[in-house]
Amino acid sequence: MSDTIEKIKCLIIGSGPAGYTAAIYAARANMNPVLYQGMQPGGQLTTTNEVENFPGYVDGVTGPEMMMQLQAQAQRFGADIRDGWATKVDFSGSVHKVWINDTIELHCETVIISTGASAKYLGLPSEQHYLKMGGGVSACAVCDGFFYRNQEVVIVGAGDSACEEAHYLSKLCKKVTMLVRSEKFRASKIMEERVRATENITILMNHDTVEVLGDEQVVTGIKVRNKTTDEIFEIPATGFFVAIGHQPNTTIFKDYITLDETGYIVNTPGTSKTNVAGVFVAGDAADHVYRQAITAAGTGCMAALDAERYLAAKGH
Repeated sequence: MSDTIEKIKCLIIGSGPAGYTAAIYAARANMNPVLYQGMQPGGQLTTTNEVENFPGYVDGVTGPEMMMQLQAQAQRFGADIRDGWATKVDFSGSVHKVWINDTIELHCETVIISTGASAKYLGLPSEQHYLKMGGGVSACAVCDGFFYRNQEVVIVGAGDSACEEAHYLSKLCKKVTMLVRSEKFRASKIMEERVRATENITILMNHDTVEVLGDEQVVTGIKVRNKTTDEIFEIPATGFFVAIGHQPNTTIFKDYITLDETGYIVNTPGTSKTNVAGVFVAGDAADHVYRQAITAAGTGCMAALDAERYLAAKGH
């Protein structure tokens, strides 16, 4: 552990729209925020090629470009943006202790957790290839469905959000093929019935994805296997949506912060407050419903304002 302990008024852990927005507000309020960018600087948006639904960007913007702009905006007001990630915390006392890269020890008056969530993928090399290429693999139908208007797409998943995303895609796309890996849906009855009743959704139960096919640049089809008959066949498609869930990046907080059964941080409704005074949450680490850049940014603002009020009440 480190010899020197750094004292920080406001520490922000994570650097997506939530973290950077919190940094902008905290810096403008003279809270001298320090932000550690984490394992994926810029967060999930850096895997998105085109962001067209964030208000104010008339012509759209790439995810990485938008994150660079948010970072520059936070730095303009004096936010201290650093490389590194939180590896351990101790929120048991009045001073909130956080360790960075297992070596640097920070003592913080307030902490804003904006560690986000990571989309789960199947892990196929072909899936990862086209995800990196930005050529047809996505974990967010609401973000990317628009790019597949009047095209044929495939979606993998069996839960409520998979059904919701399939239904969303059905209104934009010519044909949606839904691959359910087991013999039954995990979704609620009402959501299952909704997709079954949608004409242009074809549901294939008990099917596995074997490979994402394409021309190295863009997706052209999906190779699937019928687990009952072992038959392997191809489905033509320009888009492949993975809706098998998200994993919130909250494990290091579990001993101190209240999490729900899937690992999302439980906040006091209408606020960014957690069960620990002086520790706040913003963005997808606490949001399994909306998961949009704009909602994450909104909660980043809330967290900075809540932290500012907390400090003011303590006479800082």
